[in-house]
Formats: sequence, structure tokens, C-alpha cells
Amino acid sequence: MTYEFTLTTELPAEAKEIYKHWLCSEGHTAMTGAIAHITDSTGQAYDAWDGYISGENVELEQGYKIVQSWRTSHFSPDDADSIIEIVLQANTAGTLLTLNHRNVPDEQTDYEKFGWENHYFTPMKRRFEWLQLKATL
Repeated sequence: MTYEFTLTTELPAEAKEIYKHWLCSEGHTAMTGAIAHITDSTGQAYDAWDGYISGENVELEQGYKIVQSWRTSHFSPDDADSIIEIVLQANTAGTLLTLNHRNVPDEQTDYEKFGWENHYFTPMKRRFEWLQLKATL
């Protein structure tokens, strides 16, 4: 069985900057602190977190939406890929990021409980805060 969940976070950056960082090896690596190989092309394979995460870019709407197949090395060979959909919307803090993660194996609840927050959202906030500070110096 699988399930889905939705998480949101506010980031101190413009949607186009978050989009650009997510879909660039150097940017993705810088914002998470772990090695990523990724491009901004639909149909292209990617990996992140030193190969722990892998998938393919399924649908891309520049500066607004990223849809990727997504699996970790903890998925069993019988598990289908899950799907993440990231929607970026401007708000007063910068950007509201909404993540919908579907087709997640039932036993993989850690992603919802703390994985996305600890390994993506918190380091992303630090990265974009640092970039804002750097721009003012």
C-alpha cells in the first residue's frame, strides 16, 4: 500500500531562484549540503543526497512547478517510484513552497515526519538567507 502527504514551507527567495537551484547540480548541492546531479530538462534522470534519492524530471513549468519521480535506496525493488510535485508561489516572505508527495510506500513515513524538513526545508532556508545576506554586503 502507499499513501500521500502535503507539506508547505516559506522560503526567503523568489520562486525563480528556488526553481533554478532545485534543477541545477551545483545549486541543489549548495542548498541541501549533499551531492546532486540534476538538470532542468524534462525526461532527464537525476540523483541527490549522494545517490540516496533518484528519479526523473516528469514535468517542469519554469519558476512555478517541478514534478519528479522519486525513490530512495530504502525503497524495495517491488516499490514503484513515488512522485513529488513542488509548487512555488510568491508571498510576503518570498515564496510558499508546497510539496505533494504521493505513492509513498506505507513503511516510509519518515519523509513526512522529518525527512523533508530536516534534509531539504531547513537547509534551503539557511542557504537562501545566506544568499540574501551576501547580496546586501
